[in-house]
Amino acid sequence: MGASDMQLETVNVSVADGGATVELNRPQVLNAWNAQLGADLLAALRAIADDDTVRAVLLTGAGRAFSSGADLSDSGGHTTADGRPDIYKTLTERYHPIMKLIRELPKPVVAAVGGPAVGIGCSLALCCDLILASESAYFLLAFVNIGLVPDGGSSLFVPTRVGLARASELSMLGERLPAAQALEWGLINRVLADDALAQEAGALLARLASGPTLSYAGTKRQLNNWLFARIDEQLDLEARLQQESAGSEDFVEGATAFLQKRPPVFKGR
Repeated sequence: MGASDMQLETVNVSVADGGATVELNRPQVLNAWNAQLGADLLAALRAIADDDTVRAVLLTGAGRAFSSGADLSDSGGHTTADGRPDIYKTLTERYHPIMKLIRELPKPVVAAVGGPAVGIGCSLALCCDLILASESAYFLLAFVNIGLVPDGGSSLFVPTRVGLARASELSMLGERLPAAQALEWGLINRVLADDALAQEAGALLARLASGPTLSYAGTKRQLNNWLFARIDEQLDLEARLQQESAGSEDFVEGATAFLQKRPPVFKGR
């Protein structure tokens, strides 16, 4: 079965002229990641990796967002013996295979970000080779706002793109970074008018799909070897630190406050 034949619950896949478009499709919750979306996205990317007719990939989100991050109301996650979220297992089994597959895929991957790219959604966008964003888009490492640490590879992808000072600011302050500022910082490649994003992303996908595929693959191998040679170690560190954070009182307070739509009261423990 080729990538174009897939029927998935939370991800749409279409293939035309060598270009595959993968659309996160939970618009009613701003494409928040639950267990099903993680499984569907991984299945889609694996099919694309195995499909020799696909020479370039576009990742985007349906509706008003790229992705609002992890779905905190999702009951399909793993839990530890004491009933706490087993974030280590969720990260290593649900998220890390996706990030590694995108980096190792011998085909260029473009992210088209319209609206928010938050948390693991931000990590997904920054994992891609080229990032286009609409003028109304923004990027947000929201982890700190619920007492967690960056994950999904963002502790690697962000400083690689923008350096220590700006990575520390994004990670520790948890503030929105508008698309125009993200471009100025070098976090992304292009900013486009909201009504031009889809067309320009499609044009770039077509250009890459008709380009020298082996050259693109070789370039990715070079950049991965220089910049991401320790990706396995870093992803594991993220998952272990996230598990520690998930066991804190601050995380319980942060998640509860988020769901109750009120400011959290952190106590540092």
